[in-house]
Amino acid sequence: MLLMKNSKLLEQFRSFYFRNYPDDMERQISYFSIFGGLGWDVDTSRPISELIEKLILENFDILYTNIQELTDNSGENRRLLQALAVGDRRIFSAFKRAGLNNGNGGGALNFLQAKGVIQLEYSREQDPRAKNPNAKLKRRDARHRISHKVLFTHPFVRFWFYFIAPQIKNIQAKNYAPLFERIEELKHSYVSLIFEELSELLLNYNLRDSQIISSGSYWDANLEIDILTITDTEKIYIGECKWKNHKINKKELHKLVEKCEKLKIEPTQIVFFSKRGFSKELEQMQGASLALYSADDFEALLKNSSKEELIENFIN
Repeated sequence: MLLMKNSKLLEQFRSFYFRNYPDDMERQISYFSIFGGLGWDVDTSRPISELIEKLILENFDILYTNIQELTDNSGENRRLLQALAVGDRRIFSAFKRAGLNNGNGGGALNFLQAKGVIQLEYSREQDPRAKNPNAKLKRRDARHRISHKVLFTHPFVRFWFYFIAPQIKNIQAKNYAPLFERIEELKHSYVSLIFEELSELLLNYNLRDSQIISSGSYWDANLEIDILTITDTEKIYIGECKWKNHKINKKELHKLVEKCEKLKIEPTQIVFFSKRGFSKELEQMQGASLALYSADDFEALLKNSSKEELIENFIN
């Protein structure tokens, strides 16, 4: 029943749109974050809760069997996926959350990566020892381990392990209330990661005339940045993504500038991506050093593609 294949997120995003034609990009992103990668027809005019019940819960037994097969019927693989879905995506913390060690956790990670369920997002943090090997480090820095992160290759699989897997017993008992309460509580937090991934795609699409040598999120022991993109001409683009029901204001700009100062970088441009737009004050500051994108701007990701081509490539 699962029609997933190892297509890139952009291809999945485009395919979802040309299958289902959501009314706007906010709806496209919201529904894609749940059903993306399945290759199913989704009536995006219906409420998400209704679709979850009809498409997922009414087909639960079949989907559960499919997920078991996808994870090789391994409890270790499933525990790791759940830990990665609900945690900070860092490998070592996911091992700990899942009750795994470097041995069996590494084995599960390698299997899931080879299966195409996840992909690694490599850390760009510099080891403090590299700067001065003989320097005495603070205890916190000495104990800190640089950890790569993990991304799910298909939104639906992440949705399953974020929301469905923790509620298996309730779902099997036909007690759906706790699941929908959890979805309502965490829906913005859940969609945020997909929005961040799509925002990076949109930024890189708009930089398509440049040669990008490094792009992705940045994290270290002290701070995180949603998007850090560097071109071959040493231009630096810093991005922040907010999937919330309020506009981004100037305070968020100050926070991001402070992060840049701590990293000792001077961005060529700061870029904000917002579900609900921006304050008038921030809009007036747009220019060469500040770019603002709202949900409607993600329509650019649908360009240079046709419905027939995308669906054919996705299914075959």
